[in-house]
Amino acid sequence: MAPTLVSAAVGALLAAALLGDAFDRRAVAVVVAAAVLPGLDAVASLVVPGATNALLHAVWIPLLAGGLLYWDTTLRAASTLRERFGRRATRVAWVALASFVVAGIGSALFAGEGAALLYPLEDARYVLRGRLVFSTREGIVQTFVALGAEGPGALPIRSVGGAVADPVGSWVNPDGRPGLDPGADREFRFVDGGWQLVVVAAAAATLAVRFGTRESGVTR
Repeated sequence: MAPTLVSAAVGALLAAALLGDAFDRRAVAVVVAAAVLPGLDAVASLVVPGATNALLHAVWIPLLAGGLLYWDTTLRAASTLRERFGRRATRVAWVALASFVVAGIGSALFAGEGAALLYPLEDARYVLRGRLVFSTREGIVQTFVALGAEGPGALPIRSVGGAVADPVGSWVNPDGRPGLDPGADREFRFVDGGWQLVVVAAAAATLAVRFGTRESGVTR
């Protein structure tokens, strides 16, 4: 899985880009919390076999949450969410859901050890890898989407092991298996590479500018 700080940074960037008029400290906190929430399945792995990158990385939670949110805010005559938290709550909720999927699940699916998207119905963890380049000989080359009949499918998604048979380690549970080992070596990763540091720095700078602009606008 991606470091928690990186997931939080991606969530912060989504908040700055998508919240619009709903942008404030409380809304940003909700969106960032949604980004790091999937990583908490590492705690569950202490008692649930293979829970890391599986329990909260499966598609069921966002599908259920999205369905309930759409029903409450679009199909119902009176939205419970809007009545309780105000008109802006709908936008905050949708952005938080996007943050959960993109920053939380997506970080494992695209740049981590993979996500068990169908857990517990299926144990396999999946990764999605591809590239987009421009070649002076071949032109634009992309492998994210298979436009023809060649290849295993439309997306370059493949299995990289099983959630239970090949568990993912974390700072909470280094070997990924049930049971707490107080003497295990634990490393809390802040960033794993230069590009991740760039993402974190960009998120911090973006939030600083957005908050500064908003406060200046309120003052005027």
